[in-house]
Amino acid sequence: MISSMTGFATRKGQGHGHSWLWELRAVNGKGLDLRLRVPDWIEGLEPAIRAELGRALNRGSVSLSLKVAAEGGSEGLRVNPATLDAVLRAMSEVAAAARGTGLDLRPASATEVLGLRGVLEQASGVEDTGPLRAALLAELPELLADFSAMRRTEGEALARLIAAQLDRIEALTAAAATEAEARRAAAPFALRENMARLLAAGDGLDETRVAQELALLAVKQDVTEELDRLAAHVTAARGLLGESGPVGRRLDFLVQEFMREANTLCSKAQSLALTQVGLDLKTVIDQMREQIQNVE
Repeated sequence: MISSMTGFATRKGQGHGHSWLWELRAVNGKGLDLRLRVPDWIEGLEPAIRAELGRALNRGSVSLSLKVAAEGGSEGLRVNPATLDAVLRAMSEVAAAARGTGLDLRPASATEVLGLRGVLEQASGVEDTGPLRAALLAELPELLADFSAMRRTEGEALARLIAAQLDRIEALTAAAATEAEARRAAAPFALRENMARLLAAGDGLDETRVAQELALLAVKQDVTEELDRLAAHVTAARGLLGESGPVGRRLDFLVQEFMREANTLCSKAQSLALTQVGLDLKTVIDQMREQIQNVE
């Protein structure tokens, strides 16, 4: 069963004198985009988390947040000297550039500087963060399991929607075949009328050549191949919905082929009824494309 790229999971834990809160969320994305906010004072934690997420996930814009606090309120705040120095130098450069253009900027207060990300951080008071890191990483598989379960649940809902849209496309393809057959039955009469009109209006026209051109035009208006390909695409899409693992990119390519055939059908229609069926097909295909954007 397909999975959605949308998901959310949270988990709380405690140990080694600390408590923590995980939050993992994701939305759709073309590839795998990982954004992590984890304590930088726990050595080696971020690369280990990033590697684990990279192995477990394939697509999506994924954000992970981990908040760790010392139990009993023993954890205090401290200024990160390196970050503060970088911020102050950047502020000095901005102020100098502004003065160069005749602008005077309002001086920033200490409170505003401390509010900038990374300037003020929590002091862990932990010399060896190895045991704490191990405890946190031990919880990550459970967090990912909850996250993947939600993505599968969302994927089941997506699969039902897409399956219903494929049923609609199949029904419209059958309707297009019916309209094309009706148009084909009337084609000989239209062909004779068009040929008579051309012969009456022209002077010295070759009747055989005119008949050949009209027959060639009728062949160019035939939509049998487009209808056959639409039916084949429906079968292929249903097969992908039944697969396990990432199929979003293949479904996205397939929906482009659906739209290509629907556009060709409309361009060849030469019939109000067949044109309307083609437009209905394009509407359903576009709706299906929006759903497929969320498939992993």
